[in-house]
Amino acid sequence: MISTNQLSNGISERQAIDRAKRGDADSFEALYGLHKRRVYPLCLRMTGNAADAEDLTQEAFLQLYRKIATFRGESAFSTWLHRLTVNVVLMHLRKKRVPQVSLEEILEPREDGRSRDLGARDTHLEGSIDRFVLEKSIDSLAPGYRSAIVLHDIEGFQHKEIAAMMGCSAGNSKSQLHKARTKLRNLLQCNKSEKTEGRSARKKSSPRTLAPPVLKPVTLTATLSADKEEPDFALAA
Repeated sequence: MISTNQLSNGISERQAIDRAKRGDADSFEALYGLHKRRVYPLCLRMTGNAADAEDLTQEAFLQLYRKIATFRGESAFSTWLHRLTVNVVLMHLRKKRVPQVSLEEILEPREDGRSRDLGARDTHLEGSIDRFVLEKSIDSLAPGYRSAIVLHDIEGFQHKEIAAMMGCSAGNSKSQLHKARTKLRNLLQCNKSEKTEGRSARKKSSPRTLAPPVLKPVTLTATLSADKEEPDFALAA
C-alpha cells in the first residue's frame, strides 16, 4: 500500500520509492521531506531528549536509505517507516542497558488477593488531565517505561508487535506497560497534590482584610473668652 500523493518535485510517493530503490538521491530527498515531520516527534516521545531525537531521526533515514530496497508494499510506506524508526530507537535504548521489569515481579499476588489485569485499559489515567502535565510526566519516565507507554498507549501497537520489536515476550511487554502506567499515575498524583498544596499555601499567605477602625464620635463645643470675639473650639469626649 503506497500513497499516490504528489510530492514537492511533482512525482507520486510510489514513483519516489521506486526511484529511490534504484539510488535516485532526489527521490529519496523527497521522501525525507514528506516523512521527517512524523519521524522526529516519534523519536522525541520515545527518548524525551531533543538531541537524541535529532540523532535518531538521522539514523532512521540512514537505515531507510540502506533498506528501502526491501520494502515490498505489503503495508503503507508510512507504517513501514514507522516500525523501522521504532526499531532504531529501541536499539538505542538497549545500548543504554535500560533495566527491564521482570514478569515474576509483576505477577506476585497482591496483598488483597486480587489478580492483576495486565495490559488492560487504565481508568485511573482517563479523564481531564492537563496535556502539558501529561507530556511532561511521560518525558520524566525511565526510557523503558516511556517506550512502553508510547508504543502501546500512544502509537497503538499490540503487545505481540511490541514484543517482536523489543525482542521479548508479550507477557514482558504487558508487565512493562503495567509498571509504566503505575509510575505515570504516581507522577500525575504527585503533581496534583503539589498544585493543591500550592493553592492552600497561597490562601494562607494572602494578607487579611482589616476592618476599618471604629471612630469614637466627637462633638464640638464652643467656649467664649472674655477678651475674644470669636469662640475657641475644643474637642469634647
